Amino acid sequence: MSDTQSRPVLPDTPTSGLRTVQIVIYPGFKCLEAVGPVNVFTAANRALAAADHPARYAVELVAPTPGPVPSESFLTLTAERALEDCRPEDTVMIAGALEIEAALAANPRIVDWCRRHGGRAARFASLCTGTFFLAEAGLLDGCRATTHWSVAERLRTTYPDIRVEADAIFLRAGNLYTSAGVTAAIDLALAFVEQDFGRDLALSVARDMVIYLKRPGGQSQFSAALTGQAQARAGMADIRTWIQANLDSKLQTGDLARRAGMSERNFVRQFTRDVGQNPSDFVMNARCERATTLLLETSLPVKTIAHRVGFSSDDQMRKVFNRKFSLTPRGYRERFSTSA
Repeated sequence: MSDTQSRPVLPDTPTSGLRTVQIVIYPGFKCLEAVGPVNVFTAANRALAAADHPARYAVELVAPTPGPVPSESFLTLTAERALEDCRPEDTVMIAGALEIEAALAANPRIVDWCRRHGGRAARFASLCTGTFFLAEAGLLDGCRATTHWSVAERLRTTYPDIRVEADAIFLRAGNLYTSAGVTAAIDLALAFVEQDFGRDLALSVARDMVIYLKRPGGQSQFSAALTGQAQARAGMADIRTWIQANLDSKLQTGDLARRAGMSERNFVRQFTRDVGQNPSDFVMNARCERATTLLLETSLPVKTIAHRVGFSSDDQMRKVFNRKFSLTPRGYRERFSTSA
């Protein structure tokens, strides 16, 4: 590939100057939620420089107390500025913590800072459990928001005025953004690069980091296969594996119950208890998951994919996709495929 071919195509009218990104950290923050976005914006700066583009990202780590800030892992990052000295303008990203209740109790200054400045930045984002800081500040009342799936119910119970959607990678409500757990911070940072400089630069950054351009904001945090593996007890493992291998079959609940050697009522009750979702939902989620993989990784026609994963027709798959992703299968492929 020539140097010209490898360079991203940027907007015709460049925007000069610095775009500030302030990443808020504090003792016990999740390290990857700070380091991941820093790497995205650093790679974007390299691509911008290679394309002779005048704009750059200026990324800084800020904390209630500047200096070395220990994360939840073995790594410590250094915050260059005190939180109180920052007046956000462009982009803010607040990292989450493993023990979010303790982090909230220990950092009331972050909550107060969010309350005072949440409306100032063009993009004010929380990462993973960082959503709790925005929630405590009252910024998310009446809004759709997401967080790490493991604390979604806690967020919903503690802040009933927030419409919590545990099944999203990231969500936007005006200038406020909330994201799912850990690596979703990278997805959100890539989305910001795409907003600022277009898909081509974001794709260049993703290739540089050897990751997908982004998962859609409405795409599930959950994998039917992984959920089954994590939650299914031995009694349901065989039938779950058989479902994954036979998605092109009808897979009626009664037939699955007979294969498991159980009454339908008992099968539904035990499957739901052991796997965490009823058989019909598991089958539909598995079909959607397989279909999205085929849409993004192959050029097969939608009708062929619908048949392969067990939908009765491409029209049925379209209706399911509209309900689950707010996109048609073709729209999903056009929006999220990263193949040339």
